[in-house]
Amino acid sequence: MTDSNEEKDQEKPPQSDAAPLVRSPLRGEPTRRGVLLAAWGAFTAGSLAMLGAWGRFMFPNVLYEPPQEFKAGFPNEYAVDAVDTRYKASHGVWIVRENTGFYVLSTVCTHLGCTPNWLSAEEKFKCPCHGSGFVKTGVNVEGPAPRPLERFKVSLAADGQLLIDKNTKFQEEKGQWAMADAYLPYLG
Repeated sequence: MTDSNEEKDQEKPPQSDAAPLVRSPLRGEPTRRGVLLAAWGAFTAGSLAMLGAWGRFMFPNVLYEPPQEFKAGFPNEYAVDAVDTRYKASHGVWIVRENTGFYVLSTVCTHLGCTPNWLSAEEKFKCPCHGSGFVKTGVNVEGPAPRPLERFKVSLAADGQLLIDKNTKFQEEKGQWAMADAYLPYLG
């Protein structure tokens, strides 16, 4: 009998052909398929974002500015010893006529870039932002402005009109106001 007991101990439980039980994921628990789908979604979103950025880079915005060179009318249209403000808004310049000629000043304050106003009663440009003041020639006399206003190139066009070129600037502290194109001699 001992042999039969040993045989019973060595007997194994019967094997079934059924597959082992697989635990289904709990609610909210990530699955392999879910992780793979999330990874592909992130890759696709990143690729589309990069493609969009590349397309935006290839077709940049166009900034339309007024022309930097323009005609400003005939010299006899300007009063002597006066500052003309008609091109302040459209082109950012003041045209000043003296007895002997013309010069063109920038409307940008040299302190922080505000736009000063011409005060004809006081014969000066006054910046409303921080109080910088400039005399008619553009030299700074008040406030925090570190240097005089810039001048632009002025010449006569072939048809006799004033031709202003804002691409060429002249700074007084560099001695450029004495250059030929910073001042247009005109006796007329």
